[in-house]
Amino acid sequence: MIIKTLLSGDLPRSRILSAMLLAVLIGLILAPFVFPGARSLNVAATICVFVVLVASYDLLLGYTGVVSFAHTMFYGIGAYGVGLALNGMGPSWWAVFVGTSGALALSLVLALVIGLFSLRVKAIFYAMITLAVASAFAVLASQLSDFTGGEDGRTFRVPEMLQPGFRLLDTEILGRAIDGKLITYYLVFFSALALFLFMLRIVNSPFGRVLQAIRENDFRAEALGYRTVIYRTLANCLGALIATLAGVLMALWLRYVGPKTMLSFEVMTDILLIVVIGGMGTVYGAVIGSALFILAQNYLQVMMGKASVAMSGIPFLANLFHPDRWLLWLGVLFVLSVYFFPTGIVGRLRARALTRERP
Repeated sequence: MIIKTLLSGDLPRSRILSAMLLAVLIGLILAPFVFPGARSLNVAATICVFVVLVASYDLLLGYTGVVSFAHTMFYGIGAYGVGLALNGMGPSWWAVFVGTSGALALSLVLALVIGLFSLRVKAIFYAMITLAVASAFAVLASQLSDFTGGEDGRTFRVPEMLQPGFRLLDTEILGRAIDGKLITYYLVFFSALALFLFMLRIVNSPFGRVLQAIRENDFRAEALGYRTVIYRTLANCLGALIATLAGVLMALWLRYVGPKTMLSFEVMTDILLIVVIGGMGTVYGAVIGSALFILAQNYLQVMMGKASVAMSGIPFLANLFHPDRWLLWLGVLFVLSVYFFPTGIVGRLRARALTRERP
């Protein structure tokens, strides 16, 4: 009953999906203790951030049917907001609060302006407008080198409790020191979990049902009395604010902000790929898609290197699995996932479960 309440009544409805979600949850909770090393912890933190970022984008694309290319802009605003505040005001929680508040306010204003002036046009024109705005913001961040650090970005110090040298306890727990890095990781994890449950609540509320009605047939929704422009604008604002918070979490984790890390179109491409892999219109798809994509992005090259060495006696296969070709195989895996899971992994698993439940 408690789990059903936490999930806003939106249960996975598939045993396989439930097992996958539970595996991801347990893996992220125990990552600092089970998977030692800085790289594995960085992968786990990145998964947490991308779950929030992708779910916030799916609120637009999957639930409302709005195609936007400005999502990385809001993500970057959150990262730059807290990063520049910490750099200018010093490593304090007050700086984190000021930077986060300023970033949220700026994102809300931009989302309102973009929504009110652009969502009245057709989908393709809205997508082009958001792409232009996001590109202009990325160029601006790169050129204001005295303020943002330009192409090199800026590094900054975080509050003492989040610094790697901080020790909460003198003793270790399960062989792991309770240091600032561990505290930062769990700050990212629990913040991401809270935001995920919040978005799950949104999409299962009456507001979320209206968004889905607009996605299916906006003319019918308008005829029923719903102001579709207002609902789309509200969805745009919610997605922007949550993406901003995802940027804040990533900046606190990396202790660095830069245009290539936060504002590049590659990040937007990754978001789109994860949404398609996990399944549009399913918040759970953000969890499964982010976990699979980030793991493949970080470990596929390593696995291919080991496979290439093992096949050294077969020149053709050794060259085929050379680590330099990992992007090729990542593309192949994406094509296969789209072919076998056209509605995404979560969509396919839920459809199978629904078919089995029917008499």
